[in-house]
Amino acid sequence: MIDIQHLVGIAPLTLAGAAAMTFGAAYVRGLTGFGMAIILVPLLGLIIAPGEAVVMGILLQLLIGPVGIGHIMADADRETALPIGLAAMATTPVGMYVLDLTPADVARVLITLAAVGAFVAVLLPKKPEGHRPGRVAVAGTGIVSGILTGFAAMPGPPVVPFYLRRRIDPKVARASMLMIFFMTAIAGTLASLWLGIATWRLFLMAVILFLPMWFGNYFGARAFGRVPQHIWQAMVAVVLGVAAVSAVVRLLN
Repeated sequence: MIDIQHLVGIAPLTLAGAAAMTFGAAYVRGLTGFGMAIILVPLLGLIIAPGEAVVMGILLQLLIGPVGIGHIMADADRETALPIGLAAMATTPVGMYVLDLTPADVARVLITLAAVGAFVAVLLPKKPEGHRPGRVAVAGTGIVSGILTGFAAMPGPPVVPFYLRRRIDPKVARASMLMIFFMTAIAGTLASLWLGIATWRLFLMAVILFLPMWFGNYFGARAFGRVPQHIWQAMVAVVLGVAAVSAVVRLLN
């Protein structure tokens, strides 16, 4: 008989809780195009070390990234998504290196600030119709996204406002974000291997959690096409708000 607790380092009941968390976070990802790491990493940080939770978030993003990649590539705004993704990939190791040097309590505070910052940023006024972001905005978004990927497995805080504040089709915004997050997951996985903070135990746990993640993403993606644009945008703000409030509550407790 296989001893799951011996293999992954947590009790079966705790693993079942992690699976439920993963399903819910993946549903949000499928519906909005983001949010899995913002929701999941702080929750996983309650049952494993913050650094391990970050690596888990990255590994799960890597596993789910290829799902629906054909539609993502077809719908994304590649003019901005590709350079943002490449810049993020380049700076992901920097964030991971900083995480490796940061005390756990400080890491929790900074991860909470990232979640709160994303919520505040998405509430800012939208850009004018036809606005095209400049090179500085694209590069800055990519650099910050990469650092946050490595530090907190959260590439979303700069990327979500970048697309949500523009007046573009939600389908384009969602696909662009998913493309970037897959690219950062590739970079994050390579960086974690290079720094020696990705373990076989975390890889095994990610594989175990893949099935609930796939189902959550599947049902969320099915719901996406049925949601009107204004409701979808409101749901994005609600998701970010809940994640921010939850992160603050967990920090205070």
